[in-house]
Amino acid sequence: MTDQNAPSIEIENQTAPAAPPPAEAPVKHTPQPPSAEKKENGTPSLDMLMDVNLQLSVELGSTKLTVRQVLDLQKGAVVELNRIAGDAVDIYVNDRLLAKGEVVVVDDKFGVRITELISNAQDTGEV
Repeated sequence: MTDQNAPSIEIENQTAPAAPPPAEAPVKHTPQPPSAEKKENGTPSLDMLMDVNLQLSVELGSTKLTVRQVLDLQKGAVVELNRIAGDAVDIYVNDRLLAKGEVVVVDDKFGVRITELISNAQDTGEV
C-alpha cells in the first residue's frame, strides 16, 4: 500500500568523477656496450669476460712438515715433495684443476707445456 500524499524521493545514479590515470613512469633504455650484445643466434656473447684476470698456478708437488721442521729450514735445505721427477705437474686456474703438464725452460724462464686438459667430471670425481 502506497500513500499517494507522501512526498516522493527521486534518487539519481551519480558516479564520482574519475581519477586521472596514473602517470606512466618513463622507460629508460640503457644501450648495452657492443661487447655484451647477443650473437646472431641469440646467445649472449662472452666478449665482455675476455679481460677478466684469472690466477694461474702450477704445483710441482707438496709435502707436510711440522712447525719444528719448518723452523729448521736453512738456505740450501732440500724439501722432498710427494712427486717423482718427471711426473706431470698440476695446473690450476683460480684454485681449480684445469690441466696437467710438463715443466719446460723457455729463454731462461720456467714454463709449462700442457699435456692433458682435465674435464669437470674428472676434476670432481664424477663419472
